[in-house]
Amino acid sequence: MQKRALGSFQVGRIGLGCMNLDHAYGPAVSEEEGERALLGALDAGYTLMDTATLYGAGMNEERVGRVLRNRRNDYVLSSKCGMEITKVDGKPVRVIDGSPETLMRQIEASLRRLGVDVIDLYYLHRWDRKVPIEDSVGALARMVEKGYVRSIGLSEVSAVTLRRAHAVHPITALQTEYSLWSRNAEIAALDACRELGVAFVAFSPVARGYLCDRLHDVTALYAKDIRRSMPRFEPATYAKNLELLTPYRQLAEQVGCTPSQLALAWLLHKAPHIIPIPGSQKLDHILENAAADNVVLSADVMQQLEGLINNSTVHGPRYDPQATGEVDTEQFA
Repeated sequence: MQKRALGSFQVGRIGLGCMNLDHAYGPAVSEEEGERALLGALDAGYTLMDTATLYGAGMNEERVGRVLRNRRNDYVLSSKCGMEITKVDGKPVRVIDGSPETLMRQIEASLRRLGVDVIDLYYLHRWDRKVPIEDSVGALARMVEKGYVRSIGLSEVSAVTLRRAHAVHPITALQTEYSLWSRNAEIAALDACRELGVAFVAFSPVARGYLCDRLHDVTALYAKDIRRSMPRFEPATYAKNLELLTPYRQLAEQVGCTPSQLALAWLLHKAPHIIPIPGSQKLDHILENAAADNVVLSADVMQQLEGLINNSTVHGPRYDPQATGEVDTEQFA
């Protein structure tokens, strides 16, 4: 796989989002399936592995550490802090907390779960607006000083917040949702990253499965699938979005690739500082995504894609009101 810069690291230009193995889209996969996915990804050329404190309430970090402990020199490890699952009255609750004390507790727990001495890239998963971004980034900077972390990232923040954070300590990466159907990053964040020398790590690059052209019946989603709370996946709204997939599928056929490969190739062609991190529970999908590294798109195809699926043609907002209030990313008018 071709390489791209992630701070001082050179990584495969498509990374692996490990969340799906334990969190958000269905039950956790078996130990055997997880090993097959993670080890198979390394063998296929993935060299960036992305996890978080939040995923599976720590289970995903444990899985990544356990499965890859003998391959530590083969990949760049990224994880996240500032958002976790805790128990309130015996029920799991997702909590955003960017206080320095909490972040220090979480890095120590992440290191323990991952079974490593240092994490290559550690993100603030969400900006806790009750805490100045300078204070949260200052805590991450102290982790670098202590040797717990090699570099710092942010997730789902605006260009303004990124610049404030970068003034405290150099930011290596900004991780935010970006795909044909989630284009908010084009408002300001992509340009800010380019100007500051920050890598843009695009999560959900195949639009949470939509651009794979495999999800046609959202009523069949797993009961706890997070997409059930997302407006674009509400059945009537999703039916309207499905109408865009016929011409999209035809473009993939014209190029000679799969729909998911087309989505990833579009991102790779947009700018050299973008690194998409698709996730999957299945090794065959992971290998399919890796092959997007070889897909070449003409300027005409890029233009057709951007005209077909964009913020004006997609129905429904990205998040519901609560989730929208938890992110700091720019919004289209």
